[in-house]
Amino acid sequence: MRAFLKSLDFLLFAVTLVGLILGGVLYALGRGELAAYVFAAGTAVVLVALIVIIIRSLLRGSVGLDIVAAISMAGSLALGEWVAGNVVALMFAGGQVLEAYAKARARKDMTALISRAPRRARRYHGREIEDISVDLIRPGDLLLIRPGDVLPVDGQLSSDEALFDESVMTGEAAPVPHKKGDELLSGITNLGGAVDLVAVTDVRESAFAAIIRMVEEAEAQKAPMARLADRHALSFLVFTIVLAALAFLQSGDAVRALAVFVVATPCPLILAVPVAIVAGLSRAAKQGVLVKHGGALETLASVKTILFDKTGTLTRGEPILSEVLVAPGFDRASVLSKAGALCQGSTHVVSSALVRAAAEQGSLSAPQMIVESAGEGLSGQVEGASVAVGTFPFVARMSSPDGWHPVARDLVAAETGLVAAIAIDGKISGLARFIDAVRPEAAEILAKLKKMKIARCILLTGDRREVAEAIAKGLPFDQVIAEATPAGKVEAVIHEKKRAVTAMVGDGVNDAPALAA
Repeated sequence: MRAFLKSLDFLLFAVTLVGLILGGVLYALGRGELAAYVFAAGTAVVLVALIVIIIRSLLRGSVGLDIVAAISMAGSLALGEWVAGNVVALMFAGGQVLEAYAKARARKDMTALISRAPRRARRYHGREIEDISVDLIRPGDLLLIRPGDVLPVDGQLSSDEALFDESVMTGEAAPVPHKKGDELLSGITNLGGAVDLVAVTDVRESAFAAIIRMVEEAEAQKAPMARLADRHALSFLVFTIVLAALAFLQSGDAVRALAVFVVATPCPLILAVPVAIVAGLSRAAKQGVLVKHGGALETLASVKTILFDKTGTLTRGEPILSEVLVAPGFDRASVLSKAGALCQGSTHVVSSALVRAAAEQGSLSAPQMIVESAGEGLSGQVEGASVAVGTFPFVARMSSPDGWHPVARDLVAAETGLVAAIAIDGKISGLARFIDAVRPEAAEILAKLKKMKIARCILLTGDRREVAEAIAKGLPFDQVIAEATPAGKVEAVIHEKKRAVTAMVGDGVNDAPALAA
């Protein structure tokens, strides 16, 4: 905002507004000649800036309605119609300020997106590790990815195993384990220990850079109303000139011709479009809605299809314990308490969910001898008992194959959601089921949209199909599109746009290109 206040647009608006007010005061005090100079100065500064804008547009082969405003201001100065010129200048400068404000808001959102991208990387150079700019990364480079690091480029995992938060790219809420040789996208976060990555792209060709480019390209679009006005600018300009010439020929009065230009100056388009866009952006921001560009507001009333992201949009975006199944001979409260106590030693989102659920039963014991295996689970001691929590294969390796072992294995195989196995003293004692809970207001909102004549509501997510269909069950969706990459989401939006006016609802980096499209 500070940079916006220092901008040329704001300066021109301030000078013109002060000129109009000061000129009016001087005129009221009987200093008409001095008032004329003040009015003229306020008009002239905007006219000079406008001429520069027009020249640049003409060099690009574009003719805009700004030419009519420039003729009005120049004619007012030439014929001594100081107040009329200043008013036109104020309207033009006001429109520029409001448009600059809207762009400043968009740049702020873009800055937040870009700030996630790392600036430095650690590359192996022989037996040493060098700290380099990400711009120096080349395909084939071996990189060290530390815990918490965001991948700077697309690459192939060189370490045996790793665990990543891929929510910004795929919308998958749960951490995703990977094995050696897996292809990884830039922008995801390393949740496990330090791993090695072989770069397969440079930073400019990475998936995350492609997302940023797609958003930038979409935000460069003009609002539909402005595009429509510019499309007919040349014919409107010719019509105005002809009409002004006829007025002059009929009356012989140059002021009559000037009046035509002043009346024809597209003040409603110069001022009304930015005003409406800024008002809409501000109202949406108060409701927590991010609008990527002003054109979206103009077309919102005509929307017939809406695509919804899942994670963080329809759901809360974090796993919640929904059920604990226990083996015969084990107590649910005891199993949950021991699992929750052990998970206090991990920052994994599943561990956090278990800790929250277990803590609701009472205080938790302090775990000991915790060992965490990235992407698999953790083990340790709780109240003298050996406890393991994690994926079924991980827990099964630490357990004896007793009677409930195959039952638990079959339950896990049939489960579409997230499941953690629990073992106590070498026996599989329970299975913890998690859900990414649907927001309670989701069904009501979708029903209201249907009543508002929205023809199609589509669930568009990067999650697995079985997870997406489980979430969509009970909600009035017309279609479910699952396992979509950021680029795939853009394709889905473009496809729907060919059929009807389309809106995209989502949050997070992985939705940014689809939102912008």
